Amino acid sequence: MEKILSVDRINTYYGKSHILFDVSLDIYKNEVLCLLGRNGAGKTTTFKSIVMLNKPVSGKVIFNGKDLNGLKPYQIFRLGIGLVPEDRRIFGPLTVRENLMLGARVGRKGVWNLDMVYKYFPILKEYESKPGGMLSGGEQQMLTIARTLMGNPDVLLLDEPSEGLSPVMVNTLKEIVLGLKAAGATIILSEQHVKFAMAVSDRVSIIDKGHIVYESSIEKFKEDLEIQKKYLAV
Repeated sequence: MEKILSVDRINTYYGKSHILFDVSLDIYKNEVLCLLGRNGAGKTTTFKSIVMLNKPVSGKVIFNGKDLNGLKPYQIFRLGIGLVPEDRRIFGPLTVRENLMLGARVGRKGVWNLDMVYKYFPILKEYESKPGGMLSGGEQQMLTIARTLMGNPDVLLLDEPSEGLSPVMVNTLKEIVLGLKAAGATIILSEQHVKFAMAVSDRVSIIDKGHIVYESSIEKFKEDLEIQKKYLAV
């Protein structure tokens, strides 16, 4: 397996508060890795540290052999890491199409363009002239993922994508992630929704109080009920 992203013993703070403690993750091409943990465990901070929105004070993030230390978030985006943030950040007054076009990068090669996005997300084609702020929560989540895909990222970071969605929309999201996986996408998924994570992931890492406490294949994790109960209250 080809390693595409390596998070090597990063420590991240918010002010004087130590949030991440020697967090390490390895991500391989064409896999879905799920970072599981309770609310406040450090999942979002890990994602923000990878793209340097919250720069680690120590440790390294290596992407395609390049050390990301010292780079700005927009430079990391241009290199090929796309973050779908937890709060979605839709531009409400802009149409769906305009939101999507904001994610496109001139000169970046890849399969994702407007036609491909509309193929995967037909509801966005239907609503392309509708203001983004008028979409439902689930539709906005699709729009945020699609907008990020327009940049043709090598790695897609999905931060709590199922949060606040109805069971029907979670199932739709599951099918979207499985479709991206089948198309060869590399995805890191941050989740609290264990059943959703188990349905789409290849491997699992659990973060608890800023520490990585467990790593395994999804098959082994499904059988480890004690771990699920201890760290995820399943």
